[in-house]
Amino acid sequence: MEVKPHTMAILTTAIALSSAAAHAQQMDSMPGMSMPAGQSMNMPMQMPMEKDKGGDTGMEMQMGPKVTGLAKTVEAHASSGTSLEPGSTPAPMLMTMRGNWMLMFHANVFVADTQQTSVRGGDKLFSTNWFMPMAQRQWGPGELTLRSMFSLEPATVTDRQYPLLFQQGETAYGKPIADGQHPHDFVMEFAALYDWRLNEKTLLSFYAAPVGDPAIGPTAYPHRASAFEDPVGTLGHHQEDSTHISDDVVTVGLTHRWVLLEASGFHGREPNEHRWQVQQGAIDSWSTRLTVAPTENWSGQFSYGRLHSPEQLFPTEDQKRMTASIMWNKAFSKTSNLASTVAWGHTHDVGPGHPENSYLLESTLRFRDRNYAFTRMEDVDRTSELLLGENPLPAGFVEEPAGRVQAYTFGYDRDLGNLPHMRTALGAQVTAYTVGSRLEPIYGSDPMGVVVFLRLRPFGKADN
Repeated sequence: MEVKPHTMAILTTAIALSSAAAHAQQMDSMPGMSMPAGQSMNMPMQMPMEKDKGGDTGMEMQMGPKVTGLAKTVEAHASSGTSLEPGSTPAPMLMTMRGNWMLMFHANVFVADTQQTSVRGGDKLFSTNWFMPMAQRQWGPGELTLRSMFSLEPATVTDRQYPLLFQQGETAYGKPIADGQHPHDFVMEFAALYDWRLNEKTLLSFYAAPVGDPAIGPTAYPHRASAFEDPVGTLGHHQEDSTHISDDVVTVGLTHRWVLLEASGFHGREPNEHRWQVQQGAIDSWSTRLTVAPTENWSGQFSYGRLHSPEQLFPTEDQKRMTASIMWNKAFSKTSNLASTVAWGHTHDVGPGHPENSYLLESTLRFRDRNYAFTRMEDVDRTSELLLGENPLPAGFVEEPAGRVQAYTFGYDRDLGNLPHMRTALGAQVTAYTVGSRLEPIYGSDPMGVVVFLRLRPFGKADN
C-alpha cells in the first residue's frame, strides 16, 4: 500500500504528540517530578509559581515581591508573544518541576478534512498544529521565561495552502494565494522573556525573539481560547494578527495595576512561502499596544503599528495597522467555561491606497466536561487581488476594493476518551458565506464549507 508523504506527515504529528504525553505520564511517576496539585486543563493563566528556594540544583534564588492581579497574568506568558487573555482563561498544558525550573508543554493538533462548494472551493485532508515547550524560573528580582513554538504545517499542509474560501494574502510557488490559507512556519517563536518585579502590582518586562510576536493585535487566532476548537484560520488574519510570526522582535512593557503598555521593534516583512526557513532582517518596523484588564474575566487592547514592506507581492508599500479587541472569559465550574472575543483590524497603505477592515466575533463554550460548541462570525473587506485567483499579478496591477464578505461558522466537538494526558475529540463545523455583488458572479450566491476533524491536546494530571 502506498502512503502519500502528506499522510505520513499527519500521522507523524499525531505520534509525536502522543509520545510527549506518554513521556509526561512517565515523569508523573518519578520522584520529585509530579505536577503541583490543582494545575490542570482548567488552570487559569494566573499560574501559581511557588517553588522551593534552591531546589535540587544548589542555586540560590533571590525572590522578588510576590505579584498579583494583571502582573501575575503577564508573568504566566501562556499565550503567544506578550499578548494577554483574561486571567481566568483556561491554559491546557502538561507541567512538572525540575529543580528551580517549571517545565510546561502546550500544544493543539487538528487532523481535518474540508469540503467546499462554489467553483472556487476545494477539498483537502490536512493538519493544522502547533507545539509550545516552555521553561520558567525565579531569577534575581524577577522571573525568566524561555519559550519556543513549532509547527509541522509545512509538512502537513501540502501545496503550501489549505482551502479557505475568500481568504487572500501571501504566495505559494510565486503566485498569490486565493481562497486558501498558508501554513505556519516550522519555527513560530523562539524567545526569552524577563519580568522584573518592581512591587506587588508593577512589572517591567523585556522580550527578545529571533522569531516572535510583537506587541500588536490581540492574541493570535491559533492560541485564543475562543478559537481553540476551530481548526482553520480567520478571514481577517492579515488585518488583525498576521504579525504573530515576525523576525527579530524586541519588546519592552510596563504593567501597573490593571494596565499594560508595550512598545516593539521588529522586521516588518511577513514570512515568505519557504516555511521551513527562518528569514531574518533589520528592525525596520514598530508597534505599540495598550492592554487593560479591570478584572480577571475581562481584557481589552488597542494597538497601532507601522510595518515596512510587509507583503512580498507589494514590496514598495509600507502599511499602517490598527487593531482593537475585547476578550471575556467565565468559568462556571471546573468542566464548564465560556470564552469570547470581539476584534477589529484595520490596515492602510502609507500614502496612496485603500483601507481594509475586518470585524470578528467568536465564542467557545465547554459544557458537561467533554462537549464544546463554538461559533465564529466575520465581516471583512476583500480586494481585486482575489478576483485574479492564483494567476500572477498583471503588469501595472493596482489593488482596489472588491466588496465585503460575511462568514458564519458553527461547530461542535466532543472528547471521546482519554489517552494518557491527551484529550482527543471528533468534531465538525459548517461555514456559510454572503458575498457582495461584484463577487457573486464568481462564487455564486450561497457558497458553503464543511470541515470534519480530529483534535488532540495534552492536559494536566489533575484534570482526569
